[in-house]
Amino acid sequence: MRLLICAGGTGGGVYPALTALNALREMEPGLDACWVGGEGGMESRLVERENVPFKSIPAAGVHGVGLRQLPANLLRLARGVLSARSILREYRPDVLLFTGGYVAVPMALAGARIPTLLYVPDIEPGLALKTLARFADRIAITAADSRRYFRRPERLVLTGYPVRPGLSAWPREKARAALNLNSSSPVLLVTGGSKGARSLNNAVLANLPALLDMVELIHVTGELDWDTVNAKGSELSPEQQARWHRFPYLHEQMGAALSAADLAVSRAGASTLGEYPLFGLPAVLVPYPYAWRYQKVNADYLVSHGAAVIVEDARLQDQLLPAVRDMLADAGKLNSMRAAMRSLARPDAASGIARQLQDLASKRR
Repeated sequence: MRLLICAGGTGGGVYPALTALNALREMEPGLDACWVGGEGGMESRLVERENVPFKSIPAAGVHGVGLRQLPANLLRLARGVLSARSILREYRPDVLLFTGGYVAVPMALAGARIPTLLYVPDIEPGLALKTLARFADRIAITAADSRRYFRRPERLVLTGYPVRPGLSAWPREKARAALNLNSSSPVLLVTGGSKGARSLNNAVLANLPALLDMVELIHVTGELDWDTVNAKGSELSPEQQARWHRFPYLHEQMGAALSAADLAVSRAGASTLGEYPLFGLPAVLVPYPYAWRYQKVNADYLVSHGAAVIVEDARLQDQLLPAVRDMLADAGKLNSMRAAMRSLARPDAASGIARQLQDLASKRR
């Protein structure tokens, strides 16, 4: 079986595709896979670490682009289609997997006759995914709420969000020991992902002593703010420093942080739809306000199921402490939210996507 993956981004695109790829490798020992990404994309390092050949093509969006930029973007799109055709002639895949990003549009245009599976990580698809949906033979969705955004429901398959393998391999006590959590206090996880979230970091710093009096804090700052945040440790007492566990980024140990935590504060990217349910982790969600509304839609979905609460980014510094205090003070409500979050888990999502790829490839062959 020959699979070609076209995906960009990390939490929303690359990680789900890599997870599905690993599941498919177990089902298809002779699988031959190739990955196509954007020129200069950060995904190349992640993909090559998984021993998957990586090729890049030009890509650019054309919707909402100013007249001055539009001709250059159209030229990049045309160059991307030509590059995609060359890759398809060389590789001759049985099936295509798209998980989003404008880089997939040239490949979709070039590979219109090849069976295609589109995976939609967020509840609401962005413009690129809506464009790709026109070319897809089948569309895998994370949650049933996504059905209302597509016109042809017969192509939709509910799979859930494929969570990275090994993420759940952390029993709570092992996770606490790995992260040097020593007290009996509740554990709060604040994370903004690999790049971090400055408003989350600023809100933590503004409330830091009061937070540390209440919880042990796992704080994933992101690389950009690491030096600034880490320097604040010198202003704390030794007891407070021992309760503040800060990291620029967690990869292998992110599962430990999710397992050890009693409550999370984070953005509402696509990964929250898979990872928090897997761990039954209630959350205070702070949707990123300066992009398309997909994070707000993701957060609303979890709130509607009683698994999370929302705090607006602009009000986070003032509301972070009372939101955390109120949730941790009501054990009954927190347990109810934990159960509600766990009810949304679909741990077989990766194998579900892999089976869809097998089915499409068999039709091609």
